[in-house]
Amino acid sequence: MNRTTRDRDEEGRARNARPRDGLGRPLPHGAEGVARQPEGVVRTPDETLREAQRLLDAGMPFHAHEVFEDAWKSGPEAERDLWQGLAQLAVGLTHAARGNREGGARLLRRGADRLTSAREGAPDQSAYGIDVGGLVAWARELSDRIDGTGTEVDAAAEAPRLRRTGA
Repeated sequence: MNRTTRDRDEEGRARNARPRDGLGRPLPHGAEGVARQPEGVVRTPDETLREAQRLLDAGMPFHAHEVFEDAWKSGPEAERDLWQGLAQLAVGLTHAARGNREGGARLLRRGADRLTSAREGAPDQSAYGIDVGGLVAWARELSDRIDGTGTEVDAAAEAPRLRRTGA
């Protein structure tokens, strides 16, 4: 496809207007797809976590990743590793559910490492009720289970709980 026929946004950046499935994969033009997450939405941490959990529970980790991406781009610098780590977990689950188990396992481990760094660097972020320890354990267990085993991954069935019970 040449540059003149590519989908572009108002600023001229390349955008793919093709519909997407629940795991973010492009579908043919004209196909029924899943609504995309709007970009650049500024949410409170509580709103971010609620929306991301809703999407994870619905088996849409790619879309949850986009919610976390908005949080790291609009939030304070001190929280960047937290939101990026959560986004990496969502993308890791996305890749695993798409059948890219090796890539999924690698991203899950990276996300777990980033969350561990975020927790050590800014322990006050636990105020959002995020179960960092539980998420790290979930990511490592899932990555070990899927890495090279050929295990089927159902994104909704494997969705992690973002917050501690009662938070």
